[in-house]
Amino acid sequence: MIEDALSAADSKMHKAIEALKRDLVTIRTGRASPSLVDRLTVDYYGVPTPLNQMATVTAPEARLLVIQPWDRRMLPTIEKAILKSDLGLNPASDGSLIRLSIPQLTEERRRELVKVVRKKVEEGKVAVRNIRRDAADELKELEKEKVISEDEHHRASERLQKQTDRFIAEVDKVGEQKTAELMEV
Repeated sequence: MIEDALSAADSKMHKAIEALKRDLVTIRTGRASPSLVDRLTVDYYGVPTPLNQMATVTAPEARLLVIQPWDRRMLPTIEKAILKSDLGLNPASDGSLIRLSIPQLTEERRRELVKVVRKKVEEGKVAVRNIRRDAADELKELEKEKVISEDEHHRASERLQKQTDRFIAEVDKVGEQKTAELMEV
């Protein structure tokens, strides 16, 4: 019973960290990465379709993204989707592919992005703490139903707290890495 609760919490905490990493990948760092356009959807014959399902996205240089659609007729639609997005990038098309030049980030923009990173890291910590709270409630319920003793509950709560501390430290580490990446010139 205790092991089930702790392993379920562990699994959920891993997922929370993975979700945080996915969120942070979409924050632009001044370096070209195909993941910048992962969440971009394009109207493909009336159906909103993720860009990466209708084109090849590569980063041949540090400040350049190349989008090569499988259907050339979709070039204008993809350009419109990029312009409408919050990326702040201007697409340049040559008839067969689209080039996105990634401009150097200003110091002010870097600081704004660091604030966004900190906010997302804090949300990640809250998610981990909520998982801890749910697991602690489950352990209390087990003790209340006399499935586990008070001593077992206490030991399990200590293990849960150590597990939570480990994941909070990992969330901080992920945030520090992204902040360092953003502030790198």
